[in-house]
Amino acid sequence: MNLHSLTVGSGPSPVVFLHGLFGQGKNWGSIANALGTEATSHLIDLPNHGLSPWTETFELDQQADLIADWIADAVGRTALVGHSLGGKLAMRVALRRPELVDRLMVVDISPARNEAAQSFAALVAALRQLDIDHLTSRTQADRELTPAIPDDVVRRFLLQNLRHKGSHWSWLSNFDLLGDSLHQIGGWPPIDAVYDGPTLWVTGGRSPYVTPEHAEPMRQLFPRVLQVTLKRAGHWVHADEPEAFISVCRRFLAAEAVTPA
Repeated sequence: MNLHSLTVGSGPSPVVFLHGLFGQGKNWGSIANALGTEATSHLIDLPNHGLSPWTETFELDQQADLIADWIADAVGRTALVGHSLGGKLAMRVALRRPELVDRLMVVDISPARNEAAQSFAALVAALRQLDIDHLTSRTQADRELTPAIPDDVVRRFLLQNLRHKGSHWSWLSNFDLLGDSLHQIGGWPPIDAVYDGPTLWVTGGRSPYVTPEHAEPMRQLFPRVLQVTLKRAGHWVHADEPEAFISVCRRFLAAEAVTPA
């Protein structure tokens, strides 16, 4: 699959960034720009997101294999960074295709079932009810979604997926498939593999996505894992604490020891 990607920076270290559910590769843009002299960053739109193709079905390993094939063809062995859904897919890539992953950073997600994905069900339902065939403007879409999605930040994040081309509005994300696949997105199928490369697990101190009982499953799959918690960050660690996150990324790429914040 020919995934859409942006390349940012010209540094010596190749890095592939994977965004979260309903996001796009460009969500990593400010981080990649800050790392421009240290890294050449490849910001992928995941399958069923952004400008990448859609699939007819969804399974974590199926999606991870599409990403792994793209990495093998376009980049080669690389550092791999993934947030939320992108973090789950990054873990599956490292476990299934370790020869492609020089080092791994998993951002605020665990190799475990996480029911937080189900919270997206109401958001998807609201988006599906929006009549985009008779939409006249993005402002109208924002106004009509406000009662169902009152959080301005969440609503505007989701509306990044609304594309206007000619007189036609459409969604970039495959909301039908992804909305129907929230159980799979929140899950973690058993896998008989170990990734023994350097692994950094960056979590938000105010996030509910990673809990203490996730530590042992993480160590079993990634025996060289080091956890760093940014105490003031929620689930969107790189957006909540960008300077601290960039500092962690620099040490990650330089293979230096990372001291927990």
